[in-house]
Amino acid sequence: MNSSITGYSDKISVAGGETIAFKVSARPARPYEARLVRIIHGDMNPAGPGYKEEHVPSGIEGRHDGREQRIHCGSWACVDGNRHFARLRSMTLQAMVWPTRPGGRAQTIMSLWNPDTGQGVRLDINAQGELEAVLADGGRTETLASGKPMLAREWYSVALAIDAQEGVLTLHQVPHRVYARVDDRARVQQRRTAPALDGQTLLAFAATPAPDGGRVIGTALMNGKIDRPRLSARALDEAGIRALEDPSYQGMRTAGVVGVWDFSRRMESESIEDISGNQLHGHTFNLPVRAMKGANWTGEEMNWRHAPQQYGAMHFHDDSVHDAGWETDFSLTVPPSLRSGLYAAHLRCGDDEEFIPFVVRATPGQSGNRIAYLVPTASYMAYANEHMPTDAPLAQLLTDQVAVLRKNDLFLSEHREYGNSCYDVHSDGAGVCYTSRLRPILNMRPKYRSWLGGRGSALWQFNADTHVTDWLEAEGYGYDCLSDEDLHYQGEAALGDYDVLVTSSHSEYWSKEMWDAVDAFRGRGGRIISMGGNTWYWRVAFNPSVPGVMEVRRNEDGTRAWAAEPGEYYHSFTGEYGGLWRRQGRPPQMIAGNGFIAQGFDDSSYYLRAEGSFDPRARFIFEGIADDERIGDFGLVGNGAAGLELDHVDRLLGSPPNTLVLASSTGHSDIYQVVAEEILINYPGTGGTVSPLVKADLVFYETAAGGAVFSTGSIAWAGSLSHNGYDNNVSRIMRNVMNRFLDPEPF
Repeated sequence: MNSSITGYSDKISVAGGETIAFKVSARPARPYEARLVRIIHGDMNPAGPGYKEEHVPSGIEGRHDGREQRIHCGSWACVDGNRHFARLRSMTLQAMVWPTRPGGRAQTIMSLWNPDTGQGVRLDINAQGELEAVLADGGRTETLASGKPMLAREWYSVALAIDAQEGVLTLHQVPHRVYARVDDRARVQQRRTAPALDGQTLLAFAATPAPDGGRVIGTALMNGKIDRPRLSARALDEAGIRALEDPSYQGMRTAGVVGVWDFSRRMESESIEDISGNQLHGHTFNLPVRAMKGANWTGEEMNWRHAPQQYGAMHFHDDSVHDAGWETDFSLTVPPSLRSGLYAAHLRCGDDEEFIPFVVRATPGQSGNRIAYLVPTASYMAYANEHMPTDAPLAQLLTDQVAVLRKNDLFLSEHREYGNSCYDVHSDGAGVCYTSRLRPILNMRPKYRSWLGGRGSALWQFNADTHVTDWLEAEGYGYDCLSDEDLHYQGEAALGDYDVLVTSSHSEYWSKEMWDAVDAFRGRGGRIISMGGNTWYWRVAFNPSVPGVMEVRRNEDGTRAWAAEPGEYYHSFTGEYGGLWRRQGRPPQMIAGNGFIAQGFDDSSYYLRAEGSFDPRARFIFEGIADDERIGDFGLVGNGAAGLELDHVDRLLGSPPNTLVLASSTGHSDIYQVVAEEILINYPGTGGTVSPLVKADLVFYETAAGGAVFSTGSIAWAGSLSHNGYDNNVSRIMRNVMNRFLDPEPF
């Protein structure tokens, strides 16, 4: 059931004249065919228009030699070899650790190791969960274990002291908390001869380095936190070890100290800083999680910027992925004449095919199109390679149906090296707060069917959004595409040439820069069509120095797959408070007019016109629509236009006072439940058959600058656009809205 070909690109968005590189792995190595396509409609459901693409002749077209490229997952950190390490004979390796999965296999805390010769010293947690020293010299390996298993999620001071002159090795395992009937403190000592180190010896944290072709990878990867690692050129006793743990150490040159690494510095980067004065700075691999509370966190300060010395820990995971690091197989320089849109490199290898999607944005001022479609790439990153159907028993309760596992689901379950989504947890149970697009994202593909998405077309995110692009094409509207990253990095200038902004079926994840850009667009009279549900929901941060990665902290509130640890609510990339925009005074209602209220994943329903639809201000929206007409009692997603996730009007949460509720959905099952952030006390009656809150509101309001906003309040809405050859009341409403929004006459 494995896919034989996968790939990714180095960019998510390009303009004419720019070059995008594609990285491909064919398993086993064999040739494949490539071509460029413009994606119009990715839904294969025979009840709809069917799959649509446009072949675009290009320089990538033709046969390519395939090769297998591997992903090495797992986060760790490393300091390159140097004269300080080569001189070491007596030494102390020390750190504070918070292991999350002690036992089962060897996990390295710190290592001084030559990856080419396999010679050096390691401080490990062994397969029994005990602290263990490993000494390897010329094929001879010796070990010394503490004999005391460590508790999961408890802090320990650990150290390996080697006295070369006396030939004595001492292992220290000191718990920070003492419990009755738990014996986990140890100090063991034996005579040992330490191996000689050389200039190629690397210092690694949370891994033992090993060669792999032309690069070095991490092995014996650790799960857990490491705080305040130190390296000394002498054997310290316990008092000396504890003294060097002092977080107030500020680079004072101390006799025998080789390296003092402070993980609270440069948190947004891939660097680790040595403050000993020896400049032994290092770098991380696969982005260990930073802004993590350390062993000395008191709980009195929740913002790491205010007390950085209490956030000196990094959390390492054996399944983290940042950049797969594949070599480029072919590149495309985008012709300036290529129209803006959603494109993909289409690869075919035997019976398997692969699509690597990307956005081609317009050159400013040249396209002449007045509609911008915002491709929600931040949301695609959040859901990238999610494992909910295989890992989360809750998945079947959410949908009231057996999760159907398809080819990509099985492949991702078997190949965990492809990484997780922000809806997954790491192998140690910690929530995944970093995500990257620099790896194959197998659920960001046309033709992909999700386990989630209601009955009918089981679509979610990328493929569901092609219902929007298909409708724009079918109705003959000229439009350009922008990615979330374009909006984030360019701000409101990215929308400067457009009159109408269309968002997708599920534009859920927004950075502050994105939020501010759309608000500025609205403020200058821009018109916004929100074509989905659960919009403007989570606050995210893009890394300012590391491209292609995004962070989300699922904080104190919200409908979420996991919850951040107390004290770890602020983004490490930017220092911004994470979580719901609602919790930060910017609920979705402030822009969209409606915001998240309920979710369910069985059948979708329909809307009935509300009083607001008969207001003269809304007359243009309902031209050709009967007073008692059911709106959207059809569709490819759950057989209706109101489904999956629903948004409603709430003046207390910022819906403008001139907001018109045009229609509301009805007839939802009890699989639909009011979202968690709306419930202060649990009570019976939050299901769709009884709660008046379980509904989607179709809304419209004008802005002070002569613009307007129209929001559908439902993820399933776009799946109804193509019904009956696009001749239906959902499509008619959208046509009425779009035509008026393109009319330059101010509202």
